[in-house]
Amino acid sequence: MTDVLVVGGGPAGLSAALFAQKNGLETTVFDTDGTWMHKAHLFNYLGIGSQDGTAFLETAREQVDSFGVDRKQGTEVTDVQETDDGFEVSTDDGTHEADYVVLATGANRDLAESLGCETADDDTVDVDVTMETSVTDAYATGAMVRAEEWQAVISAGDGAAAALNILTKEKGEHFHDFDTPDDAAALFGQDR
Repeated sequence: MTDVLVVGGGPAGLSAALFAQKNGLETTVFDTDGTWMHKAHLFNYLGIGSQDGTAFLETAREQVDSFGVDRKQGTEVTDVQETDDGFEVSTDDGTHEADYVVLATGANRDLAESLGCETADDDTVDVDVTMETSVTDAYATGAMVRAEEWQAVISAGDGAAAALNILTKEKGEHFHDFDTPDDAAALFGQDR
């Protein structure tokens, strides 16, 4: 059993995976590569002057891989259910269990619906400010929780919020992922 299962490998899912794994939670991402990012060119993502969406995804995948995220590329999640100990997702290669689940499947709300997550009047998945759904320890991000604001940078922020809330629950106090140059040097084995 892992700590966090992330369903979706776009900006929200990869951001959630990065924050969770980087801070000590074993994380698995299921990615069918169906993200809209392949149709995007980023001019409005802070810190990225101009980049093709596919190139952005390649960089993001390399980053999560460098932290040891178990990325299941090309593996589709067909169902997600609550268990006594957390959650179980079903894929063609079997089932996977975790304490937390983050749904990052774009505008596709099918898994959230099958899990029993409440929806808002506009048919989006209802979440609080931490991205937690009505199902405890299940989070929803990106286009599934927003009627119109479908931007990569907003989705990445949603994924980060979900992971930080999971980390807050795990640590028992508000958790902030704030690195200093010394932290970065230690993470990447560089001397300052």
